[in-house]
Order: sequence, then structure tokens, then C-alpha cells
Amino acid sequence: MKKIISTIIIAGMAATLLGGDLTGTVTYEGKAPKRKTLRMDSDPVCGAAHQAAVHTESFIVDENGNLANVLIYLKNASADTVPSESAVIDQKGCMYAPHVIGVQAGQEVKILNSDPTMHNIHGLPKVNKEFNFGMPKTIKERSVTFDKPEDVFVIKCDVHPWMKSYVHVFDHPYFAVSGTDGKYAISGVPTGEYEVVAWQEKFGSKRTLTQTVTIGDDSTMLDFIFVRPSKK
Repeated sequence: MKKIISTIIIAGMAATLLGGDLTGTVTYEGKAPKRKTLRMDSDPVCGAAHQAAVHTESFIVDENGNLANVLIYLKNASADTVPSESAVIDQKGCMYAPHVIGVQAGQEVKILNSDPTMHNIHGLPKVNKEFNFGMPKTIKERSVTFDKPEDVFVIKCDVHPWMKSYVHVFDHPYFAVSGTDGKYAISGVPTGEYEVVAWQEKFGSKRTLTQTVTIGDDSTMLDFIFVRPSKK
């Protein structure tokens, strides 16, 4: 009897630890705003890095309405562990990659310079400490750490004003960013009921989408639809 009870308890603990997966697609309804072409001719290195025109990344939607660069996250979640793996923001072709990223408080964030030119990394958090440092072409890596959770803020390059990356600092690992196909996936979510938030750069923090979902031990699907605001 003792063995049976122990097995049940351990199995229950394993299910709690493993949790379920949250997946879905983010789409947009309405006429998409036109993406502006970036002018990079102020730095010959930036212009030479691209064979075709480069466009802004603030609103990327395909012909099927799939919306990229949307940050999806659980609002009322928590976790005690900090990942040992570093998050990475690269400066490549005079663009930040990724354009939108989620990291955890206490996690190392490596900032790379893959360009043969000078960049200036200027982070503008309000809760965490602001930072501003140069990365000439001879310096290929710097790192920062954010101590506290914080809503989305921008990292920009003061040398190349079109360069921006948006960062959200979490106290848990349950977040993802939609790809160019609009799809996202958050794995290992503990079972329970959660508020799930979708943030998009153009819509901003005041026009996020929020839904409530119950996560079980299997996969749960949750889609988000951003709708073009009607003109008043």
C-alpha cells in the first residue's frame, strides 16, 4: 500500500512539474499599415550589409493576416529558478535581432556586435538601471542583467536611430514571441488558470489583448486577433 501511495504522489508531482503547453496564432484584421523603408546611407557599412531595401519591424503581417513580433505571456505566473542560458540580442546589419524579446530577472543578456562598425547601446528601463555604452567594431560582446521584473522598454542605438529592440523582464519563463507565421508556443506551463496577455508594438501597453485560459497536462490552443482601430 505504501508503494502505491508513493507512486501516486510522485506521479502527481511530475505532472505538476511538467505541466502543459500553450500554443496559438496571432493574426490581424483590417488594412495593415505600410511598412516604411529605412534609410541607412548615413553609415556605409549599414547600407552595404543589405542587398535589398530594409523596412521597419514595428508591424509585420503577411498576406494571410499572421502577425509577427507579438509578445505573449502569462500574467499571474511565477517561478523560483533563473535560466543558466543567456538571452542574446545581436546587432547585425545595423538591426537588432530579435526585435522583441522576453528575458527573466537575473538572467544574463548578452549583447553582440556582428557588424564591422560602431554601435551605441542605450537601454531605457524605468524600474531597472538605465545603461548606455559604446561597442566599437573591435568589441564583439557585452552583457547586462536586469534585477527586477519590468514591463516593455526600449533598447536603442544612439549612432543609428532606426535601431530599436523591445525588452520585457519577467519573473517566470512562460512567455514567447510570435514568428513570421504568427505562431507562438509556451511549454511546461504548470496546470491552473491564467491570464494570458498579447503585446504588440504599435498597439502598445494600453491596448494589449488579454484572455483567461485553463492549462491542463496536455496542449492548449489560444489564438489572438488584433483588430485595426476604427476611425473616430
